[in-house]
Amino acid sequence: MSNRKEPTRRQGVGFGPHGGMGAPVQKAKDFKGTLKRLIRYLAPYRFQLLTVLVAAILSTVFSILGPKILGMATTKIFEGLMEKFKGIPGAGIDFEYLFRILVLLAGLYLFSSLFMWIQQYVMAGVAQKTVYTLREEAKAKINTLPLKYFDSTTTGETLSRIVNDVDNISTTLQQSLTQFITSIVTIIGVIIMMLTISPVMTLILLVTLPLSAVITMVVAKKSQRYFVGQQKTLGQLSGHVEEMYTGHEVVKAFGHEKKAIEKFSAVNEELFQYGWKAQFLSGIIMPLMSFVGNLAYVLISIVGGIFVTKGFISVGDIQAFIQYSRQFTQPIAQTANIANIIQSTVASAERVFEFLDEEEQVPEAQEVKVLSFPKGRVSFEHVDFGYTADQLLIKDMNLDVEPGQTVAIVGPTGAGKTTLVNLLMRFYEINNGTIRIDGVDITELKRSDLHSLFGMVLQDTWLFHGSIADNISYGREDAAKEEVIEAAKAAHADHFIRTLPEGYDTILNEEATNISQGQKQLLTIARAILADPPILILDEATSSVDTRTEVHIQKAMNHLMKGRTSFVIAHRLSTIRDADVILVMNEGKVIEQGNHEALLAQNGFYAELYHSQFSEQKTDQSIG
Repeated sequence: MSNRKEPTRRQGVGFGPHGGMGAPVQKAKDFKGTLKRLIRYLAPYRFQLLTVLVAAILSTVFSILGPKILGMATTKIFEGLMEKFKGIPGAGIDFEYLFRILVLLAGLYLFSSLFMWIQQYVMAGVAQKTVYTLREEAKAKINTLPLKYFDSTTTGETLSRIVNDVDNISTTLQQSLTQFITSIVTIIGVIIMMLTISPVMTLILLVTLPLSAVITMVVAKKSQRYFVGQQKTLGQLSGHVEEMYTGHEVVKAFGHEKKAIEKFSAVNEELFQYGWKAQFLSGIIMPLMSFVGNLAYVLISIVGGIFVTKGFISVGDIQAFIQYSRQFTQPIAQTANIANIIQSTVASAERVFEFLDEEEQVPEAQEVKVLSFPKGRVSFEHVDFGYTADQLLIKDMNLDVEPGQTVAIVGPTGAGKTTLVNLLMRFYEINNGTIRIDGVDITELKRSDLHSLFGMVLQDTWLFHGSIADNISYGREDAAKEEVIEAAKAAHADHFIRTLPEGYDTILNEEATNISQGQKQLLTIARAILADPPILILDEATSSVDTRTEVHIQKAMNHLMKGRTSFVIAHRLSTIRDADVILVMNEGKVIEQGNHEALLAQNGFYAELYHSQFSEQKTDQSIG
């Protein structure tokens, strides 16, 4: 199974914080179906969503009324000044009227802000509850996925769906959805208010909209291919940097620094060319739209001036209309922006739903059995297994292992050694046959109970971020500190642990790179010793330690394996000579079975493997 973590890169989105204007939009394969499914997650919050809608409408309405009322104040000032200019007795500015207007405006904007706060507060709760549900479902899903999913899917891809895509949904629900509602209401409200002032000037403004749309589409289309190139080249650059960073010792050892720098410079230059062209083209959209908008303002000012001289509308209405016209273009741009964001969000939701719809492992039996005192008798009865139904890897396997026996599994790469162990742990489901432990079919046991019967030491070590003591006691969390130390001594790890600055309290980093590979292996062996399971699985458990330490470990493991059923996967045949049973596997079948002497006497496949390794060792010793 691959544990390699790959860097995750999210595609750019159309506008705003998710990406530059004109950037390529990640699209869903089934937009309608995914959107309907996402809406079902919002269904329990119908009342809250209705509250958000009402609050958005009221907030926007109160905000839209402002310019019209402010125009009334402007008209009143203009009329007062004109009357005073004409010398009308008692003429002047009606400050009492203006004060009432200002109080009314303050009230409108206050209520607008209040309802906007209600809208944001309620929507934040809905968004967080929705993504909380998604994360809970994703967490539960991980525990039900079979091992074959993790074999075929990188860790980075799974994390990207659970973290990045869910965060994208959260951001859209919390910010973009309310912004979208507000923008739509603003567009409708502003059009209505402009029509009440002057249908002719409203028509002039609306005529300029198609021109803005055409400019946006033409420029965005040209910039999109540069954004695609930018994303692709950015991925190449990130991959190159990660590769050179993780393998910097190899690069230095072979003197490839200059070549690596040249490649970086070439890809970086290509990224620069794509980047500045994409940003330049997307950056000129707003100036061009502003230019078209200013043309509209000029036309509106000219027509409005004529209408004022003719007495068709007041000066205040001209001021209000210009304010509305400026308010009108912003929500249109926001709506286009949010439309792209919603496309990306639905694509993210689709990726999350694809993960949630992954095939799950076979459910546990309705009535499970419990092994109160497991002895460790294992049997395979006519077992067939294949990753695909038409290509069986293991065919009609029969095997009986008595409690306390040590079973060694040997054979060439790809023979099915590790697969046999995965079937025993029920990481994979068999096609036909039965696997029993103490006479009980493993499908009749709870998976957690089944796994608790085994202690595993694998060739690929796994340690987590935490203290050395915590890592050793991972299999037995209630273990006392003295028991942890005894297990470490049995695994010959106590000495190196005590040489570390903090001893057993030394914190291992995420990849446990602050200790050597051999030391990692010793800790996993100590973990298995402390767990004290009835059945042991050792997959090349001493492959990462030196020969001298291997001898000590082998003695410790031999002591540990006494009275326990043990499955040992080995490539070095010299380490399994004392095994009770040696299974020789090739092409998924057990082709030979017996102890070391019996198999050598057969002079078959095992004897050929053993003698070839023995001759290689003699050759190495003579060369040394």
